[in-house]
Amino acid sequence: MSAAPNTFIKNILQLNLAMLLVSTSGVLGRAVIMPPVVTIAWRALLAGLFLYLFLRWKRISLQINKEDRLQVFLGGLLMGIHWVAYFKALQLSNVAIGMLTIFTYPALTSILEPLLLRLPFQKIHLFLGLLVLAGIAFLIPDLDFENQYTQAVAFGIGSALAYALRNILMKKQVAKYHGSLLMWYQVVIVGVLLIPLGLDTTTEALQENILFIIALAFVTTAVGHTLFLLTFRYFSITTASIISSVQPVYGILLGILFLGEIPKLATLFGGLLILSAVVIESLRTAKKNNKSKAVKL
Repeated sequence: MSAAPNTFIKNILQLNLAMLLVSTSGVLGRAVIMPPVVTIAWRALLAGLFLYLFLRWKRISLQINKEDRLQVFLGGLLMGIHWVAYFKALQLSNVAIGMLTIFTYPALTSILEPLLLRLPFQKIHLFLGLLVLAGIAFLIPDLDFENQYTQAVAFGIGSALAYALRNILMKKQVAKYHGSLLMWYQVVIVGVLLIPLGLDTTTEALQENILFIIALAFVTTAVGHTLFLLTFRYFSITTASIISSVQPVYGILLGILFLGEIPKLATLFGGLLILSAVVIESLRTAKKNNKSKAVKL
């Protein structure tokens, strides 16, 4: 009788472990002292190698249909913009602001998806947008763009926007291909596009940062994201999304532990508003999906 509860606890722990590993991007991104484009170029290429080995191990076909290749390429391009802007936000501020600003992407997605896919716009999306804007207001010290924290929030929102667009663009592909295969193509695209800029660094700088970059490629990208995708076997994507909102919390705790970055009270309050929007949207989606299943039955 205890097998089912034990399995549930094991699955919850696996999902939280995935979120902990993915959240290491904040601390590792702060630790690397190279330009973001250089860091992301090497991170993408190394992650591509690790994911390729995983795909070969799982014997997953690398074939992508011709009609899907443009969207996969654009998805990779948006992923590259997302990563570079996110790491720029981390360099300009701290783990808390960097991670909280990119977590505006669920609310941005709920606003952009009806506009881009010509779906009915709902009033709740306007409320979520206002809630996120209120949260961002607490993250910005002032509206002076010479202030690097204000710049960081702008880069973070830009990163979230690119990520939201990438997710909308890849929605149909996720249903057709293995998640790790799509991730592999995207990191390879990012690596190939950025490697000319990635070579614009000294051997000494690369040697000083190589361990952090390997950790980003293996722990954060290859293992963390793959483990997260595997949890979809046990949870709905909505449930996984709700639990994934703990990611900035883990990131902030890691920032406190390893970097001594204690966020201000205003930052925490702004983050609470942003994460509230994430949870509200996820719960609303779950309720909608449940109603849809009930109608089909």
